[in-house]
Amino acid sequence: MNEAPTLTLVDDDKELCELLANWLTQDGFAVRCCHDARTALASLRDSLPDAIILDVMLPDGSGLELLRTLRESCPFLPVLMLSARGEPLDRILGLELGADDYLAKPCDPRELTARLRSLLRRRVAAVTSADVPTVITLDDITLHPQRGTVTLRGNSANIVLTLTESRILETLLAQPDQPIEKTELFRATLGRKPTAYDRSLDVHISNLRKKLGNHPDGQARIVGLRGRGYMYARCQAAETKDR
Repeated sequence: MNEAPTLTLVDDDKELCELLANWLTQDGFAVRCCHDARTALASLRDSLPDAIILDVMLPDGSGLELLRTLRESCPFLPVLMLSARGEPLDRILGLELGADDYLAKPCDPRELTARLRSLLRRRVAAVTSADVPTVITLDDITLHPQRGTVTLRGNSANIVLTLTESRILETLLAQPDQPIEKTELFRATLGRKPTAYDRSLDVHISNLRKKLGNHPDGQARIVGLRGRGYMYARCQAAETKDR
């Protein structure tokens, strides 16, 4: 029998925590609740869960600050942000700091479960699937999907990606110079359809662009094409050399 996936739920609303924990437990998860950032950090130092549900507002600090700390030490750990405020700025900040997904409270527990299972499937696929290459190389870029790191030729330092960023880059590198429609990219990398006014994918793409930079000739690596989606553009100099 497979072990239940473990979750750490960080929210100062104890009643909500109890309700969500009961729901998620019945749905096959093992849930540990923390009600402030200090307790959450201590709990995570003891053992890492399979995923984290993290509220934006905590009594001893911002959940966004806790997310920033987590991403420094656990960049590949799936994190779903949860907030009663649901403001677009909160969502964008959470995604920019490395959250893999975001839901506003009150949320449908079934939607929360679906988002979590999607995150966990992507995590398992990235780490254990025999179908995932250990290395993907194109021109000057090398992606290690199972580690969530990128190296660029001429730069020995690893660029660390989140789970979602790694999956997006892997998908784009598989079809260089070919636009991938946004809805298709959403499904392939976030495991769901985009919702109305959903900028999650755009923010993840923006984070990737900042981490990777441009090609040595100044050309953008990831290009957005209006009405056609996104694509990874090969370096023109490299293409000329190949010919």
